[in-house]
Amino acid sequence: MAIIHPFKAWRPKEESVEEVACVPYDVIDTDEARELAEGKSNSFLHVIRPEIDLPEGTPYNDDQVYKKGRENLKKLLDSDLFEQEEEESLYVYQLIFEGRVQTGLFTCVSVDDYDHDVILKHELTRPAKEDDRTRHVLEQEAHAEPVMLTFKDRQDITRLARDMVDGQDPLFDFTASDGVQHTIWKVEDPKEFVDRFDKIEHLYVADGHHRCKSASRAAEELQKNNDQHTGDEEYNFFPAVLFSMDQMHIMSYNRVVYDVPDDFFEKLRERVKLTKNADPKPKEKGNISIYYKGSWYGMELPIAENPTSVEKLDVARLQDHILEPLLDISDPRRDENIDFVGGIRGTDALKEQIDSGEADLAISMYPTDIRELVEVSDEGRLMPPKSTWFEPKLRSGMLVHTF
Repeated sequence: MAIIHPFKAWRPKEESVEEVACVPYDVIDTDEARELAEGKSNSFLHVIRPEIDLPEGTPYNDDQVYKKGRENLKKLLDSDLFEQEEEESLYVYQLIFEGRVQTGLFTCVSVDDYDHDVILKHELTRPAKEDDRTRHVLEQEAHAEPVMLTFKDRQDITRLARDMVDGQDPLFDFTASDGVQHTIWKVEDPKEFVDRFDKIEHLYVADGHHRCKSASRAAEELQKNNDQHTGDEEYNFFPAVLFSMDQMHIMSYNRVVYDVPDDFFEKLRERVKLTKNADPKPKEKGNISIYYKGSWYGMELPIAENPTSVEKLDVARLQDHILEPLLDISDPRRDENIDFVGGIRGTDALKEQIDSGEADLAISMYPTDIRELVEVSDEGRLMPPKSTWFEPKLRSGMLVHTF
């Protein structure tokens, strides 16, 4: 059963939260982070993307990057901008975006639950990204950003969260530049939530596989170096926001291919029926739209006989029947000929990449369903990489877990 762990969060003071809070590290690259943080010395981007404070061209995994991240975090926590809770607490975190309300619980979860499949995964992680985030955790002695987890629908938990903060003044309430309203309330009595999650069999990683794995690796390293290890140390827990399945919103995770063989289109037409002037956004599961040489084409993806839960996924059907046989992309996690574009950027962004000559082919996907994610996870299987893009994103820097 799932363990949730109240913690003594470090948090910005109410008047500082908007200048501190920022997007997660993994939705932007270094150049975008540098641009977003320009003129904002208190942005939490200086903690999660500290390479922006070093000379351009400094590798993201240079020793100086990790030292700078530690220095930047310490500077913020020691400043008048931040304060630490006196008691271990939980928080209700509400996101509102384009009229959708998503209410979850901000807490810490157990590394042991992650290691022993109480917290279930659906994607493989990349060793280089694992190494990077693990090093940040160890250097900073902190989990700077929460992950997003989901659980099978228990309306009583979501209702409890909403009822518990009804009429209570929030710690934070602001609307970020992307239009997402972020509101956080402190839970005065965490016990009822702890008891209810003790009856939840599994939590599921929605967003943050590398942060989960880095928390596990960091805990293993710290345990080895602690002769007095008990399992109760704060490094055995990491921050997460838990939302019930029915509240999760998954957008498409699209693809671009940089170099396409001259005979690709003819070979594709031999495999599938293509419809020209198709809608850039596919209308139903099993369909994709591709943008090639100035036109959008629609198509239905082939599917295996008696498919497994993974083989039913659109991203798997694309991989098995198009990317690998026609484009020789056998490992999209490592192949530099393919890149991934979050659905929040829209299909115009895909078209622009092709029209500019940056890439040859754009692929617009239909979103994966949250029930597909849970089915695959429950069966102990793994999805192809970049199967899901969750929106809205959590904000970083509002509640920091140190150990």
